[in-house]
Amino acid sequence: MKIEKKVLACVDQSQYAEYVTDFAAWTAQRMSAPLELLHVIDRHPETSSSKDHSGAIGIDAQEHLLEALTEEDESRSREAREKGRLFLNGLRQRAVAAGVAEPDVKQRYGQLEETLTEQEQDVRLFVVGRRGESAEHTHRDLGRHVERIVRNLHKPVLTITEEFTQPKRVMIAFDGGIVTRDGVKMVAKSPLFKGLPIHLLMSGKDRADAAKQLKWARKTLEGAGFETSTAHTPGDAETVIAKTIKDEAIDMLIMGAYSHSPLRSLLFGSKTSDLLRSTKIPTLLLRS
Repeated sequence: MKIEKKVLACVDQSQYAEYVTDFAAWTAQRMSAPLELLHVIDRHPETSSSKDHSGAIGIDAQEHLLEALTEEDESRSREAREKGRLFLNGLRQRAVAAGVAEPDVKQRYGQLEETLTEQEQDVRLFVVGRRGESAEHTHRDLGRHVERIVRNLHKPVLTITEEFTQPKRVMIAFDGGIVTRDGVKMVAKSPLFKGLPIHLLMSGKDRADAAKQLKWARKTLEGAGFETSTAHTPGDAETVIAKTIKDEAIDMLIMGAYSHSPLRSLLFGSKTSDLLRSTKIPTLLLRS
């Protein structure tokens, strides 16, 4: 029996979970794919206790302390599971209200990146919040989890940061490389963007074969029935893309992501992360 690949929405207990659920519900319906809402509970062994465990203690006291800590940990785990169950049930009802017939919900202990990697073979599309619960407290404009997730996965990842608005115009940041050429082919074949006009933009360094590359991409999309426009605008990619999003009223972006090594990103920064910070529209990130 063939198992149909799903849309997997990664949710945590932040306000962004509702946005992620809404977009995941939309994509699942567009692709006629099952929807799963996944909540990963990360164990924190450093979680503080209300009791003072410092100082010299005897053997009996050590044994009692270990028992008390175990009970405390189990109590926290039960509480986290119950809060997670109620949270997921609320999101499930939200997805049903949005039109998804039978959304699945799952809760797991573990590390987020490892859990998603384990699930990848059964997934067509991941949907994640660009910020999450921890970013709400630290006021970061981009959650630390985004780059780690995208680098660990090979399936497309849709990143969300705002309330759901049904996309009406899509842009592909196209550079003629393998990843974005595969992205054009994916868009042409997928029902996700059917009926939506596609704008192809080449930016960055000027290149002699730009017209040829754009002609191929446009022909591929128009051959699949898409209304397609193109632009070649050399210049700083982040600036050009941000300006084009505003000028062309783009409300969803598709782009290749994190093509350089993590070390290079650490030393020189990441163009992908910079762009995700500068634009608020949903962005579908592609990796080879």
